[in-house]
Amino acid sequence: MEKYLITGFSGFVSRHFLEFLESRGTHASILGIDIHEPKFDTRRFRRIKCGFESLDLMDDRRTQEVIYRFQPNYILHLASYSSVMYSWKNPAWSFQNNTNIFLNLLEVVRHLNLDARILSIGSSEEYGNVSDSELPLREEQPLRPVSPYAVARVSQEMLSRVYVDGFGMDVVITRSFNHLGPGQNEVFVVSSFTKQVAEASKNGITAMVMKTGDLSIIRDFTDVRDVVRAYHLLLTKGRKGEVYNVCSGKGVTLANIISLLSQRTGIVITTTTDAKLVRPSDNRAIVGSNRKISNAVGWEPEISLDRSLADILLDWETRLGTE
Repeated sequence: MEKYLITGFSGFVSRHFLEFLESRGTHASILGIDIHEPKFDTRRFRRIKCGFESLDLMDDRRTQEVIYRFQPNYILHLASYSSVMYSWKNPAWSFQNNTNIFLNLLEVVRHLNLDARILSIGSSEEYGNVSDSELPLREEQPLRPVSPYAVARVSQEMLSRVYVDGFGMDVVITRSFNHLGPGQNEVFVVSSFTKQVAEASKNGITAMVMKTGDLSIIRDFTDVRDVVRAYHLLLTKGRKGEVYNVCSGKGVTLANIISLLSQRTGIVITTTTDAKLVRPSDNRAIVGSNRKISNAVGWEPEISLDRSLADILLDWETRLGTE
């Protein structure tokens, strides 16, 4: 039976990864670790068996005890403070958490001499500001991070390479571009937009004013259900020490996202810029190439942006209806 350890277990991506494993029909044993209890029901799965440990990865002793007891084949490292805006407000804590918890995880696996593959989840934010001529971004592109969060992700990637080259550990690395989907926290931009539109629709509002940050920036969005499929393929088929973009290969402005939401709901949306929502330094355009991951493991995104937005709207309508 396959055994997966998932850090950051209580988050959005982890829940979708569990649903993916269940949909494959694979009998697997999962141990989730997080500082927060999961809000989803882990008992509803029929084929996969889920356990959970409330654990801070900064606690070396307990982390070693838990991992030694479970003996995973695969480790999906999702734990992080993944908001760029949060990193500007709390740079020291964001950097320390995102870097040191991963270092502690590597050290525990090394000292236990576990034969386990680790998937280190990085970010497209590592690329920083680039010119249009450099798009789409490929894995050989120089990294120029422009936020505390991005610097921490570059550090995590460099630690991965150190432990692969220095200790022969089995680590595969991603640079994951923006993802979206049902269940995402409203701290993330598309989920925030969609929640506001769903609230307006629920209240019968046909025209609204939405406060936003910079809507001209271009991002590459991938549905989380495609993302977790990519993560599973990389865990099982990726090449040790390699880094892979996980992205759609298509860029869209945030203004276009709002336009698509307006078209779908019939609500007229007027926007106004809120200085509090504008980051001190932001990447103007982030669009990636997924050629490497496609060639390596046969992954390509399958879910369109329109379908993602429809599903996120439905999810928010359901969530708001239960409040």
